[in-house]
Amino acid sequence: MDRVLQIVGAMNRGGIETFLMNLYRNIDRSKIQFDFLVHTDSKGAYDEEIKELGGRIFPIIPRRDGILNNRKSLEEFFKVHNDYKVVHQHLSSLTYIEPLKIAKKYGIPYRVVHGHNIRQGGSSVHRYIHWLNQLFVESYATDFFACSDLSAKWTYPKRIYKKNKFIIVNNAIESEKFEFNEKVRKEMRNQFGIAEDVFVVGHVGRFHPQKNHDFLIDIFQEIYYKNTNSVLLLVGDGVLRSQLEKKISDIGLTDNVIFTGVRKDVETIFQVMDAFVFPSLYEGLGIVLVEAQTTGLKCFTSNKVVPKDVDVTGLVRFLDLNNSPKLWADEILRNKSYSRVSTNEEIRMSGYDIYQVAQEIQEWYLKKLMNFK
Repeated sequence: MDRVLQIVGAMNRGGIETFLMNLYRNIDRSKIQFDFLVHTDSKGAYDEEIKELGGRIFPIIPRRDGILNNRKSLEEFFKVHNDYKVVHQHLSSLTYIEPLKIAKKYGIPYRVVHGHNIRQGGSSVHRYIHWLNQLFVESYATDFFACSDLSAKWTYPKRIYKKNKFIIVNNAIESEKFEFNEKVRKEMRNQFGIAEDVFVVGHVGRFHPQKNHDFLIDIFQEIYYKNTNSVLLLVGDGVLRSQLEKKISDIGLTDNVIFTGVRKDVETIFQVMDAFVFPSLYEGLGIVLVEAQTTGLKCFTSNKVVPKDVDVTGLVRFLDLNNSPKLWADEILRNKSYSRVSTNEEIRMSGYDIYQVAQEIQEWYLKKLMNFK
């Protein structure tokens, strides 16, 4: 059995990792297996499932613990594990491509870089390193993937983008799991103590500046002013949680905001919501927007910084981040009453069903691996 090495930060419940697990569950693991090179020694949310599916997890020293320590750890790994034919690095920017460099040094023939974002977070130093690595990434990577056209345009140098030397891989989902179910909606609302007539505004994402929760809370405050029978449901966790809890307390909305924490059953949480609001500062695609649409939810997200490709059902409304929270709230409430319908057919036709994407990626891997049979 051939094995492909997936290179990530950690296998927790983020967008990249969720897509990767969707892919892993749906490939034919009798033909190909995944292993995971992670940049942490902490246990990830998906670690146990990976092991159950036959995958191996290899921790290395992360860059934050020292550039030299990180490089030494990569050297030690690839010196021993140089029998991989394909390595696949998933990243949000080109600030860190050291694994590709070391993989090339130790003779790994196929080295895939996979862009999942459209903007550089962090400091000006990070932006400079991203730009610098654009000059050299073709020296280390052999193949270029991206989650959207906008992501490819931002991640890779112009010579790659203009010559179309990249592959778009849709951040596909297990669409059947997300289909709207009235029974599940009622059960989950009962679980959270939410009455059927309450208007539920939802968000799924880590509590990180990129996700713009501060603005989201401002939007919800405006919604509450117009409709006090409203609740904000926040799914996720992160470094900003205590700061957000304080802001919510300061404006007197603690009783109207529910923090669910990180959930394994996010497909059931979407059933509870009446509107999905996602005012991110930037997104490579926004896989949760695809998930939300699959449950038939109207979605409200940022224009210009979230790719238009994500609207695969006509349920997404793009709004300007320069607009006031009140304008966002007015638009959300204007669309308050609608009937949720199944969108599975639209998801499949648009190429966001995981069964189709998993087959395509599996065939791509096997084609490369056949060169060594």
